[in-house]
Amino acid sequence: MCGIAGLIDLAGRKVDADRLRAAGRALHHRGPDDHGLGVFATSRMTVGLAATRLAVLDPSPAGHQPMTSPDGRYVLVFNGEVYNYRQLRTELQHQGVRFVSRSDTEVVLQSLILWGTEAFNRFSGMWALAFFDVHQQRGFLCRDPIGIKPLFWIHHEDRLGFASEIPSLMALHDWPGDLDSTSLVHYLQYGYIPHPKSVYQHVENLPPGTWVGFSPLGVDAPVEYYSLPTASETASPCSYPDLCERTRECISSAVAQRRVADVPLGAFLSGGLDSSIVVAHLARCSPSPIKTFCIGYADHGFYDERRYARLVAERFGTDHHEVLVTVDEVLAAIEPLLDHLGQPFGDSSLIPTSLVSRAARSQVTVALSGDGGDEIFGGYWRYLGHDTLAAYRRWPGWLRHGLVEPALRRARTARSGPISNRVRQFRKLLRESNGDPFVRHLAWSRIMAPEAEDILLQSAPQPDVRETLGELTAGIPDDDPLNAILAFDTQYSLPGDMLHKVDLASMFHSLEVRVPLLDRDLLDKVVPLPSEFKVWRGLRKRLLVDAHRDWLPPEILERPKKGFEVPMGEFLRGPLRDMFHDTVTRSTVESFGLFDYDAIQRIYADHCARRGEHADLLYSLLVLCWWVRRTHSSRAS
Repeated sequence: MCGIAGLIDLAGRKVDADRLRAAGRALHHRGPDDHGLGVFATSRMTVGLAATRLAVLDPSPAGHQPMTSPDGRYVLVFNGEVYNYRQLRTELQHQGVRFVSRSDTEVVLQSLILWGTEAFNRFSGMWALAFFDVHQQRGFLCRDPIGIKPLFWIHHEDRLGFASEIPSLMALHDWPGDLDSTSLVHYLQYGYIPHPKSVYQHVENLPPGTWVGFSPLGVDAPVEYYSLPTASETASPCSYPDLCERTRECISSAVAQRRVADVPLGAFLSGGLDSSIVVAHLARCSPSPIKTFCIGYADHGFYDERRYARLVAERFGTDHHEVLVTVDEVLAAIEPLLDHLGQPFGDSSLIPTSLVSRAARSQVTVALSGDGGDEIFGGYWRYLGHDTLAAYRRWPGWLRHGLVEPALRRARTARSGPISNRVRQFRKLLRESNGDPFVRHLAWSRIMAPEAEDILLQSAPQPDVRETLGELTAGIPDDDPLNAILAFDTQYSLPGDMLHKVDLASMFHSLEVRVPLLDRDLLDKVVPLPSEFKVWRGLRKRLLVDAHRDWLPPEILERPKKGFEVPMGEFLRGPLRDMFHDTVTRSTVESFGLFDYDAIQRIYADHCARRGEHADLLYSLLVLCWWVRRTHSSRAS
């Protein structure tokens, strides 16, 4: 696992080595074990590359990056892991390739030399990389199929820059720093910025499953090498019991693949279904007790899931470690994380993910997690919302409009209790009455409630929902609307929110996190299956649950879905109040030219009075204002 960066001058001008070093220093947390840089000049272009290394496979100096071929013709910087590298290594040896290291990076290099971009479909793993052929004066950037590893890039005035994180990219050159208004509005609506956009107008986030070529002639349009499979691309499904067995076998294989490491390895165990399943498979294929890590809250029992994690740890005999944090410890973790962000990111579960990553890193270098299970198998409450809404509409109108909805508007709402949280969810369910499932899904996914929309000024971009949907859902079949929604979330919110969060939090502490539920073979088998195998009669993750009924305690299989959260709503009503007012100031808010400061204050007052639950939106505003003040002050200095 590494951090990578590079500056390619397509006109052959000199690349500043000091800039490369600065870009590398900005990625030190991603790879504290080794740093390297190299400048490769040809007759028509100059390529400068920097890499930092977290040594996981073959920690010897033979894995140093940038890595060049023995003849000096090819060069690679690579962030990630290819789990099937041993099989690929054997295949390459049969082709006459000789290796000088035991690293997967050298296997990736030799695979790209022999097979070119066709090698991407041979890799099982996660990656972001840059490859350059000095003789042909051609190269390419690439990102893994699901977007587990990040890669930001910019093409401006005959220069191409790329990096694992935006601060490193901005260190390479004096790029334009104009903010993208549409991205900022989307950010406040959903809490993250989806690919291919970033917070900056000129910086792009390379989409998952794509590569982009470059040469002295310029930068090519991105090429998609992987897309999620559709039902028409697969054979007719076998019987349901056979599907359960095949799913379990596929997860078992994916977990076993991800055990490959030359450093200590463990797993996150939140007590939720997905992490429990990963731990179950990992324990079954490990010769000794595996290390598991869980976080709990000393002051907020509603968010504390340690008792569920203990059930799984005891069932599989893991070497279990609980991290009990106080409010003060959580609050102390917020500012360093906000200072670390390369662009605004409003998912507050970044905080507990960082805390559990820090705890895990004290004992292991690699951790497995259950991320991706909700999008692939149908785990979020909003996936049930379509049937719930249809059932609700069958109630008599006098009951819905005369009693239920007025009561919901009067009821106090918050995440911190089962009843108030249910009120919050049902209010969100009634946001959108449109019959289009995709339109409803976007409405339910938004962190900006309808009553908060007046924080956007008239001058703010107002993207048409249907036009946006047409762009985002192009190529996704809609003969099974719910399955199409799952595919949509897998393509956009999963890499933009969940995977970005895990990468940020784990690499902040130099921890590599692997996600077996996003194994490509598993995706190819599960994604095309009809939605009834995933969400059925009020049961979420039907296939995943039934495949493991005889493995896990019923308390794990039958418990309601609960996110990996901090009590941000309560923090904003109490200990974060001063920080919010000191950061979300009138001058900062009005500097964007997009938002109404007085409307934000009204929403904050409603939240504090529990007339509405706006924690996600308010935290996103706090992050945005903190980020822009820090970024502008650092540039000014």
